[in-house]
Amino acid sequence: MIEAIHIGPEDGGPLEPVDSVRAVAGKGLEGDRHFAAGGAKPGQALTLVEAEQVEDVGLAVGEARRQITVRGVQLNDLVGKTFKVGEVECYGVELCEPCEHLESMTRPGIIKDLVHRAGINADILSDGVIRVGDAISV
Repeated sequence: MIEAIHIGPEDGGPLEPVDSVRAVAGKGLEGDRHFAAGGAKPGQALTLVEAEQVEDVGLAVGEARRQITVRGVQLNDLVGKTFKVGEVECYGVELCEPCEHLESMTRPGIIKDLVHRAGINADILSDGVIRVGDAISV
């Protein structure tokens, strides 16, 4: 289930929680810094992270800087698969590994703490609205 949605208009800027967001196939989430009007590169339209992993390393929801926070879903299992986020069809492209930018915005050691569990990068295959409370289905 989707626990939270965070978007931000500027690279490196603050992310704001929203109750819903419009997903555009091949482009990303409207209003987000990663929205690519000309088309997103593979795996750069959507990021998801597990709330359980974020909590385990002592971060608050949204601090992992992923757009969608889910609970009760093993995201790593969705790499290489088509799945739905609410009504929006997506494709899991790769693990979204933690980076130095995330570490600079959170705390030292977060890269090591979140290796292979910092979420996934996905493509958006269909237009639609993603809402807090929506289910993730394969």
